[in-house]
Amino acid sequence: MRLEGKKVLVTGAGKGIGREICKLLSACGAEVFAVSRTAADLQSLAAEIPCKTIVADLAEAQQAVSAAEQALKLAGRIDCLVNNAGISIPQSFLDTTADAFDRTMAVNVRAVMLITQVIAKDWIARKSPGAVVNLSSQASMAALADHAAYCASKGGLDMLTKVMALELGPHQIRVNAVNPTVTLTPMGEMAWGDPKKSGPMLAKIPLGRFAKPIHVANAVAYLLSDAADMIHGVTLPVDGGFLAQ
Repeated sequence: MRLEGKKVLVTGAGKGIGREICKLLSACGAEVFAVSRTAADLQSLAAEIPCKTIVADLAEAQQAVSAAEQALKLAGRIDCLVNNAGISIPQSFLDTTADAFDRTMAVNVRAVMLITQVIAKDWIARKSPGAVVNLSSQASMAALADHAAYCASKGGLDMLTKVMALELGPHQIRVNAVNPTVTLTPMGEMAWGDPKKSGPMLAKIPLGRFAKPIHVANAVAYLLSDAADMIHGVTLPVDGGFLAQ
């Protein structure tokens, strides 16, 4: 999976899956433009790999738009976009607050729409092809207790991905989603470290193990690459077979 000469914008780049994606894309030859709301995370990423960084809170609509515009200004052009930024605020359905629901939707769905609009309009104006990968979740297709807002947001993201694919495809802009299972980022390991919690979930995964960030990053790199030139509009599980049941 070679990405030499490609300029890639990655949101949610400071931690976990997003950070692993940035590291892999850089190793594949891409020039990375990293967005995070935490400046310290971006500084440590820039110490690891060559990248340009942008600080933005994507829950704020104007900051999401500005981040995409700033990336275009810094890069001159963007060739690929990875909408990785996402949040989860676990609450039972009956206790889900309007604020938690709205913030989850703002980051997980609205920011994807706003950032992709900016980048896609530039591609269309330049008559240039492009590739977008949205980071969704198996939770878009299998309900997870205490995650009403999160599951709803990822279901919405999957359908947004398909609409984007339908409308942007004629411009040779490919749009796909990756849908991981539980992924063992530092936060994931903390959340799922208790065998009483992880055991029932692992029992539903035929491969018997959770994903690692590199598994997700590999799928993203493939979908951005020319090797996936005819793959468009898919929601690709990276779930060890969880959704096969």
